[in-house]
Amino acid sequence: MNTLVTSLEESTGKTAVALALARLAREDGDSVGYMKPKGTRLESTVGKTLDEDPLLARELLELDADVADLEPVVYSPTFIEQAIRGRENPDALSERVREAFETLADGTDRMFLEGGGRLDLGGIVDLTDPDVAELLDARALLIAPYETPADVDDVLAAARPFGDRLDGVLFNNVADAAFDQLETDVVPFLEGKGVTVHGVLPRERTLAGVTAAELADELGATALVEEGLDAYVERFSVGAMGGDSALRHFRRTKNAAVITGGDRADVHTAALEAPGIHCLILTGGHRPSSAVLGKAAEKEVPILMVQTDTLTTIERAEDVVRSGRTRDERTVDQMESLLSDHANVEAILRG
Repeated sequence: MNTLVTSLEESTGKTAVALALARLAREDGDSVGYMKPKGTRLESTVGKTLDEDPLLARELLELDADVADLEPVVYSPTFIEQAIRGRENPDALSERVREAFETLADGTDRMFLEGGGRLDLGGIVDLTDPDVAELLDARALLIAPYETPADVDDVLAAARPFGDRLDGVLFNNVADAAFDQLETDVVPFLEGKGVTVHGVLPRERTLAGVTAAELADELGATALVEEGLDAYVERFSVGAMGGDSALRHFRRTKNAAVITGGDRADVHTAALEAPGIHCLILTGGHRPSSAVLGKAAEKEVPILMVQTDTLTTIERAEDVVRSGRTRDERTVDQMESLLSDHANVEAILRG
């Protein structure tokens, strides 16, 4: 039995779901294997570019497997450029993926495959997630976000290329405000369209963002105010407007960090008045006034100072949240609990 965990977009929880399902299957007595045919979450270490997810899988599932098999195609910018220039042979790549899969699958009852960042990624070498499902005879579990009914269009469009290989949809990281409508209206609608919904997982704060302390560490920031560093940040707001406009904007934002110049006292003050702002990230190496520091300490809103400019800081901060620095054994443990409580795990594993 082969299960491909795929998704509509990046950062939907594919890795956590795939590894949690693998561990649940193993608890049921199956021997399991893991593979990510296209390495997309790339980090450079010791001169090699590797995907972090297979490394985590090898550790948590205690796999005796070569990284070159766990990740047969390193889908890096250089690889993409070479493929576009005709220097990568799609047939040879498919054969490499197939051979790696056969090596990993030997002696296992179940294989869990993790898709790329998006299900259509890999099209330039005929290795989209639907292509991989066909190549490796896998059933696809589609991980989807949900905020509004309009998102159903995306789910149906994503389901279509898998055809009969689609096992079903798992909605993940669903906010409380959208939960009832999804279960009451959307799930029955999709089931009526022939799309099985295996579960709706509620938003778990510790899985949806990173702490201010983790942000500080990843950005190389100096914590000018350390109170509140354990607060979670899920999104960012840029303080580029005047004080009054900024306050109106910040009050509509939840679980956010404000990124702004260290010399924008009006924006600092506005941010500290908004209950949904959990952190200030001040750019350009400018220290704020002692009054701002004092107020932040009083309200337990950490202030981080970085030397980089605002645009660079935004890009780096968003990458930290998007890449999910909390992805570790704790994350997989939490996902196991969410799946057990809110998904039909038996149906997913039965395929």
